[in-house]
Amino acid sequence: MTGSGAKSAVEWLASVAPDPDACRWDWEGNPLGVALLPAGRLWDVLILPGELGYPTLDVLTRVIDRPGPVLADFGDARMGFFVPSGTVTRWLGTGVRGAGRGTWIVVPHPLPGRAAGGVRWLIPPDGSGTLTDPTVLELAMHEAAGQLARDDTHE
Repeated sequence: MTGSGAKSAVEWLASVAPDPDACRWDWEGNPLGVALLPAGRLWDVLILPGELGYPTLDVLTRVIDRPGPVLADFGDARMGFFVPSGTVTRWLGTGVRGAGRGTWIVVPHPLPGRAAGGVRWLIPPDGSGTLTDPTVLELAMHEAAGQLARDDTHE
């Protein structure tokens, strides 16, 4: 990510915070390099179990040029896909949790190496506001789940 892209990513993420300046300070001053941000303003986050999330991300990166931001938690147990705001209220998928309006998520600094906590970017925000289309994400999840089921039957 270029210097201007990184600055744009910081500004884009911080813009949802009640106090964007405090958010930027949290990223700089917090030894873990994380901030707590409200979901549901510019984006929601669909949270998949890691076993499904990684194959889903593989499918996504094959079918679209650039998915929206994707987070992984400590131990890779869960992955969060950034989708348009309002997606969580309409999502019906089993086993998928959502962070939408009224919820908060831990977000690492968007620059590589700036966050030392357990949450990290697999695909950092690019600052342009790119999000993953929920329909494309759902199709990628179905393809990934199908592949996992086929792999299980061949073991």
